Amino acid sequence: MLINQQQIRPINTYPGWKYAMLAILLILGILYALPNLYPEDFALQVSGEKGGPLAEEVFSEVKTELTDNKIIIKKATIENGRALIRFNDSETQLKAKEVVSDYLNAKKGDFGVALNLAPATPEWLKNLGGAPLKLGLDLRGGIHFLMEVDMKSAVTKREDQYIIDMKKMLRDKKLRYSSVIKIRELGMVAKFRTEEVRDKAELAIRDDFRDLVTRSRDVGELFEIVVTIPDVKLKEIKDYAVKQNIATLRNRINELGVAEPLIQQQGPERILVQLPGVQDSARAKRILGATAIIEFRLVNESAGLNPKRAPAGTELIEEKGRGVHAVRKAVVVDGTQLTDANVGFDENGSPQINVKLDSDGGSKMLAMTNKNVGKPMAIVMIETKGIYKDVDGESKLIGTKEIKKVVSAPNISSTFGSSFRITGRFATSEAHDLALILRSGSLIAPAYFVEERTVGPSLGKQNIELGKMSILVGFVAVLIFMLIYYRMFGLVANVALMSNLVFILAIMSLVPGATLTLPGIAGIVLTVGMAVDANVLIFERIREELKEGVKPAQAIHNGYDKAFSTIADANVTTLIAALVLFGIGTGPVAGFAVTLFIGILTSMFTAIVGSRALVNLIYGGKAVDKISI
Repeated sequence: MLINQQQIRPINTYPGWKYAMLAILLILGILYALPNLYPEDFALQVSGEKGGPLAEEVFSEVKTELTDNKIIIKKATIENGRALIRFNDSETQLKAKEVVSDYLNAKKGDFGVALNLAPATPEWLKNLGGAPLKLGLDLRGGIHFLMEVDMKSAVTKREDQYIIDMKKMLRDKKLRYSSVIKIRELGMVAKFRTEEVRDKAELAIRDDFRDLVTRSRDVGELFEIVVTIPDVKLKEIKDYAVKQNIATLRNRINELGVAEPLIQQQGPERILVQLPGVQDSARAKRILGATAIIEFRLVNESAGLNPKRAPAGTELIEEKGRGVHAVRKAVVVDGTQLTDANVGFDENGSPQINVKLDSDGGSKMLAMTNKNVGKPMAIVMIETKGIYKDVDGESKLIGTKEIKKVVSAPNISSTFGSSFRITGRFATSEAHDLALILRSGSLIAPAYFVEERTVGPSLGKQNIELGKMSILVGFVAVLIFMLIYYRMFGLVANVALMSNLVFILAIMSLVPGATLTLPGIAGIVLTVGMAVDANVLIFERIREELKEGVKPAQAIHNGYDKAFSTIADANVTTLIAALVLFGIGTGPVAGFAVTLFIGILTSMFTAIVGSRALVNLIYGGKAVDKISI
């Protein structure tokens, strides 16, 4: 006769593989939670020229310079091509930054120096993939920006491009037009002298620009086509503007050398930027917000310097410290055709920006300089700034203004193409920042700061200490209560609770992008209570079974079996709430949702599987007359 082995196994026992699995999971949890016991070091991150690798000889020179200035270095290494120099405190870190920045500026190279907080995880743990929790801005200190993208500018730029493309298409198809212009509140309007040409042009526009909407109308002696962008396409343009701006901001931040920045879309038009560890808010704001559109244009030399009015086809733009130029409106090459920019120094030791263009820009520059040797060419920088007004206590963008300035207007000494240099009255730091902005690309549409907050590292440290204290106090209080009220089973619950905390820390440390914030600490404290709640349900069920005269072994079995559905229902509803919070919320709300979600999963596992395993070890497979509960 065949006998089911499961049927003859005593109740309250686990097979060996389950105990082995739990032991392995606990060891792994302890291993990957361990890096959080090692506090971060105050560090300085030094990158090579243009964000590239730092040369070994420069690294040695920097260490020597710090030693000569009596700055104590805790540890100095090169990681991923960048120097990471660690110090014992923040004061030493700030002093070291000044010394290193001054020294590297004197070397006249395009180096990057950034403040940082570096993990102190032992090498053997790093080799196993261990890393400490990533701390949010409220714990680590740094800068918080909320930026709003100028959607009107993004749509206007796209309309301008449509008009250029339409004109080219109409010329290529020999369809003569009077004009193609933008009319406010109407859209793009193409005007023709005959109805026949207008109708042919409308068919051509519909074929070549399928994402646009057209309609014909007659105005006096002219025949017009009104071209509009549908709502679906407008949304696509705006989404693209935000995504491209995020990509550009990320490039700029990477060159600043900020570790673990947070850059994400917030709402349809805004971008959240958090820079942990950064303390120079003025420079960060200048780098991130700069549109820095560069245009190369010829100067009308016949108008001379400081003309009273602009000749036809020119506009008056000032060069600081020199005067006003009559700069031609026609753009030879702009910043979109620029592929590289780095700082160098001319024969007089003054900073200059070495520029490289793509093939199209290089050929245009070659053709222009070939015809205009000896004539002045202006390098024009255009910045767009927002105009704000306080509305109901919130800063609202009500308009924009363009600020144009001539960076330099030298004479073209010889023919050149894709490689040349920009000279001007630059300070070294200005040249570095401008080169960085040009390298990382222009923002596709201006982005303005609507909120700015700076969180000091001391406040972050205080938050961490208070957060640790809240977890510790709540944890110890629960441990004492469970031990007194449930005795041996309370001890089992306490072991499961400690395991739960270990698993939360381990998973948060391993999950890419997971960041611990102050609300996240609140989420951990909440899950500590919820973890105990599951054990309370089980233990109270066991007590009820014992009161009804059920034998202890069977009471334990029934307690875990019958309480499972209640625990599952309660936790699944909370999981759904956590998912909704994460999907809809941003910033602190999302941080709370992440720790809550992870904590619920680990607490269910430790309360049901982990505590059951311990109870089975103590009471399983033996005759039990009395249990301590």
